[in-house]
Amino acid sequence: MTDGPLRVVVADDQNLVRTGFRMILTGHGIDVVAEAGDGEEAVAAVRRARPDVVLMDIRMPKLDGLEATRRILTGAPGEPRVIILTTFDLDQFVYDALAAGASGFLLKDVTPEHLVAAVRLVRTGDALLAPAITRRLVERFAAAPEQVEPSLGPHPDLTALTPRELEVLRLLAHGLSNTELAARLHLSETTVKTHVSRILAKLQLRDRVQAVVLAYETGLVSATVRPSGAHGSERQ
Repeated sequence: MTDGPLRVVVADDQNLVRTGFRMILTGHGIDVVAEAGDGEEAVAAVRRARPDVVLMDIRMPKLDGLEATRRILTGAPGEPRVIILTTFDLDQFVYDALAAGASGFLLKDVTPEHLVAAVRLVRTGDALLAPAITRRLVERFAAAPEQVEPSLGPHPDLTALTPRELEVLRLLAHGLSNTELAARLHLSETTVKTHVSRILAKLQLRDRVQAVVLAYETGLVSATVRPSGAHGSERQ
């Protein structure tokens, strides 16, 4: 969904937050096609309006943002990208939200410029997965890997990947940006993007977030080993 106006649903139980985000987005030419004040309304609004991106509050009445995200991302054609909104420390939510299919996180005090950039970024199929969030994911697996339920169903066959693609996936799972991947592997950023696209296609994954989750769930990467140079920016 990259053609035509960018369509967004804003789901938050605070009217002031919804109004503020709507004003910012519409001021930058982004269509807010629906708003929702709880999780059930969010699911209904997405099914009705078919947006490109959903801004989803993590804590809402009736149905929380995690469960609403799970219900929205059912694998149906044309599913939107979901960005989780939170005012809370991310540690307790990060794995569950990523496993539910979210394409990233934003704090509610995000700057207008960052909000607009984030919405546009995930619409292209990329993900808001900062290295800091990746490290939290690593720490979750390192602390109690046996307690983490597989989130992606039966795991895709990693043997479908070439040795180079496996190398890219390992580094991707440690939080390296495309720029850092290119420098580390002595490749152009265009070539790196091609490798990432092929990895997602072969493994039938939605985006980089799912690729990172899969890498840890399959044991492709070690939660105790982190390559040097994993200091990328939030946009990858």
